[in-house]
Amino acid sequence: MTSQTQTFAPFHLLIGGKLVAGAGSFEVINPATETVFAACPRADLAQLNQAVAAAKAAFPAWAARPLRERALLLVKLADAMDAHAADIAPVLTQEQGKPLGGAAYEMMIAAGTLRAFAAMDLPPTVIKDTADTQVVRMRSPLGVVAAIAPWNFPVIMMMTKVAPALLAGNTVVFKPAPTTPLASLRVAELCAPIFPPGVINVIADVNDLGDALTSHPDVAKVAFTGSTATGRKVMASAAPTLKRLTLELGGNDAAIVLDDVNPKEIAPKLFFAAMVNSGQVCLAAKRIYLPESLYDAICAELAVLADAAVVGNGMDPASQFGPVQNRMQYEKVKAIIEDARARGNVIGGGKPFEGPGFFIRPTIIAGLPDDARLVCEEQFGPVMPVLKYSKIEDAIARANDSEYGLGGTVWSADTERAFVVAQQLQTGTVWINKHLDLSPDVPYGGTKQSGFGAELGQQGLEEYTQARNINIAK
Repeated sequence: MTSQTQTFAPFHLLIGGKLVAGAGSFEVINPATETVFAACPRADLAQLNQAVAAAKAAFPAWAARPLRERALLLVKLADAMDAHAADIAPVLTQEQGKPLGGAAYEMMIAAGTLRAFAAMDLPPTVIKDTADTQVVRMRSPLGVVAAIAPWNFPVIMMMTKVAPALLAGNTVVFKPAPTTPLASLRVAELCAPIFPPGVINVIADVNDLGDALTSHPDVAKVAFTGSTATGRKVMASAAPTLKRLTLELGGNDAAIVLDDVNPKEIAPKLFFAAMVNSGQVCLAAKRIYLPESLYDAICAELAVLADAAVVGNGMDPASQFGPVQNRMQYEKVKAIIEDARARGNVIGGGKPFEGPGFFIRPTIIAGLPDDARLVCEEQFGPVMPVLKYSKIEDAIARANDSEYGLGGTVWSADTERAFVVAQQLQTGTVWINKHLDLSPDVPYGGTKQSGFGAELGQQGLEEYTQARNINIAK
């Protein structure tokens, strides 16, 4: 069995090309043990200002560097991440909770994101060409980008922001979530010898520097992934200087199953869509709408999967699901489960976990009304409500009756039928007969209160640029 504890070398902030100690430090908790496993350097306001100043000073030379040269450095970082993945993955597991295999997979996806953006370009485009006029659209970098990532996929979300920002010619101040800062600081160590000083800076805090960073007058853009409530605060802090924003916020994604599926085949796919990363995915399937004719059969299959799930410390190779990442989220999910238990029927999982750790077993709950917390709110944990419908029009209306609009899924043996339903869902992304297919070359983003702007793809790259038209008289 793999050791469930490990001692790590000290961590550092990256400011102006130098790995430095924080003005203070704070403890990082392993959610599987509820014990402190490392100390993280803590930046103060002076160090935040130093990081922004370093990024501002580095911007002119970095922006002037040819895009292809910037791309080569992204690939160099990807190579370094691959080479050190075996060292960083245990850090990620012990701070985030996910099984070690999932942490290694996250490192691979993050490196792949770097390579995917490195293959992109921002060429000038001629948008008008007549006998007397030519108009050329150019794209230029914005300046200093403040990038803020959540705790569910710390390294992937770091690269989702850092890669396009740097390729476009911006410089970056990156701030990870306070509960999962350490893997990002290890990546910062790899960045230090690769990029010119100040091009990328990485600081850590205890949620006390976010407003100072997002409102900083020398920050041109904020790229934030997190809760809708915090997204509103970021938007307000950016308003006085009219900063560019990309906000990828909460979701309450619906999965609509049509009446022509095979219950045994569909159940594992639905289970994965809801429970991957212990349900801590903004695009997870969080509400499952099942046709009346197949409801009992699919519920029975889901219950078997939930009861068979192996939950435990992510450092144990036998574990399929780790803990919820932090105590606040753990208590929230438990409260939502208890509310749902009182208003519906727990048909799978739901039993308490003995021992320390923020563990919640995958849980399936049937028979809930649409105003139950588990249906209305984003649970962000391993809990699945299964909801019955008789007419597809009703399922679509109920799925759309949400303040969120991030993603959704439709499942059917007939993709044409599914496509008709998918077109009616009010979300930024809809998958048909699959889930969480997030390719680096395909943009995604939210509607309604799930945010705005795009991540990934060419559109995600262009989010970090200013479009300029050069209008030429021939």
